Parts: sequence; structure tokens; C-alpha cells
Amino acid sequence: MAVPKRKTSKSVRNMRRSHHALSATNSGECANCGEPKLSHHMCDACGHYDGRAVIKTSTTA
Repeated sequence: MAVPKRKTSKSVRNMRRSHHALSATNSGECANCGEPKLSHHMCDACGHYDGRAVIKTSTTA
């Protein structure tokens, strides 16, 4: 059974966890309506992606 030989110090523990932080998501501006949207995703506000309408929304109807 694996049992640690020595206590892991707070410094070692926290250095190991240094890469666990969350990063902010990249968002861009929709070319059609100007609302913020995720990169490589359809715009939730107007339903456009890559300059064309992908789905119909109440604003584009």
C-alpha cells in the first residue's frame, strides 16, 4: 500500500497545483450584430456564423 514517507509541505503542494487555475475564455465580436460571442461558435444573439445565417431567431425572422 502506498503511504507517504514524509509530510508534503504547503509550498510543495501549492507549487504542484500552480497549473490548476482557470483561464478566461476568448470572446470576439459578432460581425453581424456586434454582440460578444465565443470564437469558432455561432452567435447566440442573431444566429449567424461565418457571415451566414445558421439558425433563425426572432430578430432575424
